[in-house]
Amino acid sequence: MTSPAAAQREIASEQSYVDTVYERLDASADVARALVKEGYARGHVGHEGGLVERDAMVFQATRRLTALNAAHDGLVFGRLDLASGDRRYIGRIGVRDAEREILLIDWRAPAASVFYQATAAEPAGVVRRRVLRCSGSQVVGVEDDLLDSGSAPDDMVVVGEGALLASMSRARDATMHSVVATIQKEQDDAIRAPSRGATIIGGGPGTGKTVVALHRAAYLLYTERRRFESGGVLVVGPSGVFMAYIERVLPSLGETSVTLRSLGEVVDGVKSGRHDEPVAAAAKGSQRMVRVLRRLATEAAPGEPTEYRYFYKDDVLRLDERRLAGLRRHLLHQASYNRAVPRVPAVLAEALWQQVNGERALEKGREGFLEELVDDHRFVSFVEAWWPERDAVEMWGSLRERITDVAHGAFRREELDALKTSWQAETPSIEDVPLVDELRYLLGEVPAQIDDDGDVPKQLMSFERSEREDRRATRSIEDDGYAHVLVDEAQDLSPMQWRMVGRRGRHASWTIVGDAAQSSWPVPAEAEQARLEALEGKPEHRFRLSTNYRNSAEIYGLAADVARRAIPGADLADGVRRTGEQPAHLEVPPGGLTTAVREEAEKLLGRVEGSVAVVAPLALRAALQRELAPVLDAHERLRLLDALDTKGLEFDAVVVAEPDALVGESEAGWRTFYVVLTRATQLLTTVGSTSRWRTEEPA
Repeated sequence: MTSPAAAQREIASEQSYVDTVYERLDASADVARALVKEGYARGHVGHEGGLVERDAMVFQATRRLTALNAAHDGLVFGRLDLASGDRRYIGRIGVRDAEREILLIDWRAPAASVFYQATAAEPAGVVRRRVLRCSGSQVVGVEDDLLDSGSAPDDMVVVGEGALLASMSRARDATMHSVVATIQKEQDDAIRAPSRGATIIGGGPGTGKTVVALHRAAYLLYTERRRFESGGVLVVGPSGVFMAYIERVLPSLGETSVTLRSLGEVVDGVKSGRHDEPVAAAAKGSQRMVRVLRRLATEAAPGEPTEYRYFYKDDVLRLDERRLAGLRRHLLHQASYNRAVPRVPAVLAEALWQQVNGERALEKGREGFLEELVDDHRFVSFVEAWWPERDAVEMWGSLRERITDVAHGAFRREELDALKTSWQAETPSIEDVPLVDELRYLLGEVPAQIDDDGDVPKQLMSFERSEREDRRATRSIEDDGYAHVLVDEAQDLSPMQWRMVGRRGRHASWTIVGDAAQSSWPVPAEAEQARLEALEGKPEHRFRLSTNYRNSAEIYGLAADVARRAIPGADLADGVRRTGEQPAHLEVPPGGLTTAVREEAEKLLGRVEGSVAVVAPLALRAALQRELAPVLDAHERLRLLDALDTKGLEFDAVVVAEPDALVGESEAGWRTFYVVLTRATQLLTTVGSTSRWRTEEPA
């Protein structure tokens, strides 16, 4: 074992090198700041080319400065000593000295891959792999792996017991941290998978799926920056809580150009952070909703006129309900509802002209008839009333009153009642956001009006030159411009959510992260079919992560027992870290539940340095909010969460309130409970007025 004095000498030696790297980092930052300043100083440039050059200079320099600042904390984290005698330092970004010689290799570069891929069985020319533990720019420790002892010099020092175990024991805070220094081989294989097609990353809780996927996004931006930065990378997660948790990971890896959206924020202009109760959520997420929304978007709305009469010379021209219904079908056969708006006056006018028979009427001919018709305010008013432009959010708002009429038997009475109740809220839920998106695409956009001829009436223009308008119309609303889409907790996406996310990645490559055993969606086969349709036959590259790094073996043992009883075919990982702390269970009288939960939360706050979560069923949330209010105010480390909001998160300690009620909340209750049990890294306590979950077999 290495002596403390020898370890300190190694730390001092590494600090000297790290100081050199930071000097060069600061010099690069100074250059970037100077370029920004110079760019702004060019504000007086009057010609267009000069302005473009100035803006490009400021943009590129600012982006470089942002990347340098983001990588500052823990910049240098790895060192390789090779059998050839060479030495390589690995970091969050690449750094060169004044002579352009490499001081630090970007972790994504091919030369750094051996840092993650080398093992004792296959050292790949690596004698010693060292992880530098840093606080800011200060080296506070080193951890070594001796991979090829036969090639090691006699004086080579090997320090520590392993960086991975050290990182697993640290306290958790409010955000996820990069694991770039401790990525394992099976994780690195997934990170560096081919960029084309869909990379599917599976594995049980705590295996690092999320952080591996985020490192993969950073890797893709490094290896094919032009493609992925120009096209954009979209990261979709389950909740706003989750997105806040992961938001620091990519900037810490030198990437600041990625779009992060929770499922409630995918659609521009619509934002939600609340879930519906399970029955309504399942109905809204079902594929059945597509047919319902299609009818809503195409059928006449209550109050729209069902007849039109126009007196022209000696003729009475009439469009009755049957004829109008036929014209509606004709228009919708040619285009989506809003894209048909410019054609409506032409179609109605033509249907009226076909009824003109009188001799006086025919004297002015078709052109005269059309000119008179479009100047008649009554005709214009009828057009606007019969075929008004429709807004997706407003259409969604009409569902509460119209769902029974447009459902056509798609939902049971219980589901209809739950849907109507959920739509009493004025703003959409997370489960409503895909419905708004579906309506956007069903309705389409109204094409831009083109008026090259000055005073020609807009209605006349819209049908006389419809073909030219179609060719020159504005681009479709389809939001398919992303080059890469990353979906985390993918097992929870409903079919409607898959349709929404799929539209953002029609031409993209994908990274999909999930674990079927943790799914909260009650009909997995339906969601799987929607996933396949979203990917449109893209080739898949599958990876399974097998080791649980998050939970202590004692905590994961309890969670795995629940999974074996309740979740057929659960993908159970291997626990590698023991703490000697067994999960605790407290059974208390119903009247004392909230007090017991508060007392246990206070106890755990005193036992761990990091974060503590209280997870409660929805029915208990309000009561626990009142009971815990003083503790929540006094301790930023404490969180009160619903079960679904814990997806993807981790805490040093967790208190689960009333597990049996949590299990009974939905059809996916056992799988959700399994997720909750696997959020704790060190300590876990369940508090309930009953304990059926410990012994009863699931129904």
